Amino acid sequence: MSSENADPIADIAPSDEHVTDYDRAHFKVYLRMLDAAKEGAAWEEISSIVLGIDSVREPARARRAYDTHLARAQWLANKGYKDLLAGPA
Repeated sequence: MSSENADPIADIAPSDEHVTDYDRAHFKVYLRMLDAAKEGAAWEEISSIVLGIDSVREPARARRAYDTHLARAQWLANKGYKDLLAGPA
């Protein structure tokens, strides 16, 4: 199963101090990741279902994408949301 997002998933999520266009385009992905992680889903399952990266065929890429996108999702939930509330720069 692939991600519902029309925009391709980067191997590494942004790490900028402000919300990026990539973040805005992938906001639903971040929400789905946070929800799945909270429910205790395995990283392999989240990578496959939410990110659309097969953890069996591409384990390193899948893990890197999972780790960086989950970290970005957590950053957005804790700090980055302020940029979203402020609107476009």
